[in-house]
Amino acid sequence: MKVISLNVNGIRQAADRGFFEWMVRQDPDVVCLQDIQADERTLNDSVFFPPGYNTYFFDSMENPEQAGVAIYCKTMPKAIMTGMGFPECDFEGRFIQADFDKVSIGAFLTPHGSNHEVTLQEHKYRFMEGFKNHLIKTRRKRREFIFCGTANVARSPIDVSSWFVNQRNSGFLPEERKWINEIFNELEYIDAFRQVNKQDKQYTWWPDYERAWKLDEGGRLDYQIATPGIKNLIQGGSIYKGQRFSDHAPLIMEYNID
Repeated sequence: MKVISLNVNGIRQAADRGFFEWMVRQDPDVVCLQDIQADERTLNDSVFFPPGYNTYFFDSMENPEQAGVAIYCKTMPKAIMTGMGFPECDFEGRFIQADFDKVSIGAFLTPHGSNHEVTLQEHKYRFMEGFKNHLIKTRRKRREFIFCGTANVARSPIDVSSWFVNQRNSGFLPEERKWINEIFNELEYIDAFRQVNKQDKQYTWWPDYERAWKLDEGGRLDYQIATPGIKNLIQGGSIYKGQRFSDHAPLIMEYNID
């Protein structure tokens, strides 16, 4: 099973940059998109609905032009679930999950946070706490899960450029790194990409200007977070940098799952 995750920073922008043509060529089984920034009812062009894929959206109820997530999948899911039961997620369209026979795959989007606006950072922390509680509950279930999305947190110094300076910035604050490492350590979830790639400078995000892209000054803010039973099923993983569809790059993972 090939699973692609991408923060599109606006699904229309990504489409204009050729994302869907690229996606079809990749022939993935499941694609998880974050930050679609669109009301599904306004996506009338066929480019957003490629043949061979079942498509599911979860828009923000507060402002459809912000946040939002989507799942594209070849196999029709047994069920689709939206939201995680708390307002920072459910009112803003930040989680959708597709249940298949052997695995459930979800797309999640953590808020950005801010160095300067306390309310935005507090909003991010509330989402993080709610998401962690959801992951705790998930561990009690008797099936495997893969959560694909933007955590907006770099896990360790090798996951961000200028790591020493960035310790004062949202996205690499000590509290944020503590949160994501609790997910992988205490809750025993798997950082799927790091199971197959231990190198530094494996970034999935760069500031939206050419200098950062050319100098490779960014951060690994996007993850595929898997339950422990998935660990031995991970066959490969990569970050695609051949084209820019947004300020994030597609994270491509291969699993030995039918």
